[in-house]
Amino acid sequence: MAVYTATLNWTRDDAVFSDGKYSRAHEISFDGGVIMPASSSPHVVKLPLSREDAVDPEEMFVAALASCHMLFFLDFARRGGFVVDAYNDVAEGVMGKDDRGRIAITQVRLNPIIVWSGDKTPEPEEVRELHHKSHEACFIANSFRGDVAIGGGEAH
Repeated sequence: MAVYTATLNWTRDDAVFSDGKYSRAHEISFDGGVIMPASSSPHVVKLPLSREDAVDPEEMFVAALASCHMLFFLDFARRGGFVVDAYNDVAEGVMGKDDRGRIAITQVRLNPIIVWSGDKTPEPEEVRELHHKSHEACFIANSFRGDVAIGGGEAH
């Protein structure tokens, strides 16, 4: 069993806490030494109490799922004898009410554009199968109750 950690650091500074008008800005540090500015989403907590230039939990979730999918896709493509030169995805998360009536990310849309090279280029059905296998293997997707839609196109 692997354990993953993230360390969050937030301070109130001189803001009054009881009125709710405190900054949601904080930092998240990871074991590799990366420190990332973070905040609540400006869609959830309006500016200036949140930070537009920081990553929010919803963005991190979408990025984690898209990254997990991509990493499995690259590995399965390699195992299939294909060469990927580039993989670009502008992933989107959709917030709404889930089947329990709770506000949640209900869908993540992956929009990968893949550039292939080499002598063996996959057919569209093979690309769909690579995405299917990647989705089934992705740890983050396996932890998500919502829908993952895979669109996008392939560049050859």
